[in-house]
Amino acid sequence: MEQGKKDTPSELIDARIEELDDWRGEILAQVRAVIKQADPEVVEEWKWRGVPTWYHDGMICTGETYKAAVKMTFAKGASLDDPSGLFNSSLDGNTRRAIDFHEGDEIDEKALKALIRAAVALNTSAAA
Repeated sequence: MEQGKKDTPSELIDARIEELDDWRGEILAQVRAVIKQADPEVVEEWKWRGVPTWYHDGMICTGETYKAAVKMTFAKGASLDDPSGLFNSSLDGNTRRAIDFHEGDEIDEKALKALIRAAVALNTSAAA
C-alpha cells in the first residue's frame, strides 16, 4: 500500500490476508467469505488500527489475528443461540462471545452462517 493513500476497508482486509501468508490468512479469508455469503449486504470496516470488522445495522463481528489463533468475536454473542457450540472463547462476559480458530481447524460453514445470520437478525430487530 502506498503511504498516504487512503485504502478502503476491503482493500485493507485484502492486504492483511495477503501479508499473513500462512494458515491465519487462509482462515481469515475463509471466515470473510462465509460472512459475505451469509449476509451479502455486510459492510466491511477497519477498526482499532487494524482489526477487520463487519457491520449490518450494528457490529456483527471482528476478525482478529494472533500468533496462535484467528479470533472471531461477536459483539452481541451472549444474546445469540449457538446450537452447534461454535463459541469456544470469551464465554464469561456479559455481551461478547468469540470463536478461536487454530491451525488445522475445519470451519463448520453451515453453522457459522447460521450464527452470522442470527447476529444480523438481532441487529436489524434492534434497529427497527
